[in-house]
Amino acid sequence: MTPLDLLRYPTGKFEWPAAQPSIEDRSKALSILKDFPKLLKEEVSSLNESQLQTPYREGGWTVAQVVHHLADSHSHAYLRCKHALLEDTPKIKGYTETDWAEQEDATSSDLSPSLSIIEGIHHRWVSFFSKLSTTQMERTYFHPEGSKEYPLYVVLAIYSWHSKHHLEHIRVLKKKIDL
Repeated sequence: MTPLDLLRYPTGKFEWPAAQPSIEDRSKALSILKDFPKLLKEEVSSLNESQLQTPYREGGWTVAQVVHHLADSHSHAYLRCKHALLEDTPKIKGYTETDWAEQEDATSSDLSPSLSIIEGIHHRWVSFFSKLSTTQMERTYFHPEGSKEYPLYVVLAIYSWHSKHHLEHIRVLKKKIDL
């Protein structure tokens, strides 16, 4: 990995699982989703407005944008999971994350609305995934970007990775500014 790749992917790039995760791996992923809101809140609580408006890397989003992105992304993903469970391979609506990250509500230093969204979504998401059978975890949605079907077990893996990925971006910035 290049130095830029290490900043972009501090926990490594996501690796698509070849098969359903073991019960232990599923439990670890659920634990990450469960603990994430608290860990995120702890990481950002000591940051002042200037620090929240600092990109975690050159050309990257600010910490505030990362937090708001997490609320947007995880909300979309949660709803996609519900559609996948209740419909036969629904085609989901994509969105351009970078455009969303430039909106006024996604650049605000007031993180409280997004932290509340993340807390609520993750609580519901953990409950949702915890109750799914192995067969239900095979349910899919179709993502038009990349023309690919996403089984729910992959979505669980993606968003446990995504949570760690962006949490580490914030930690990288905090190390950079010596917090």
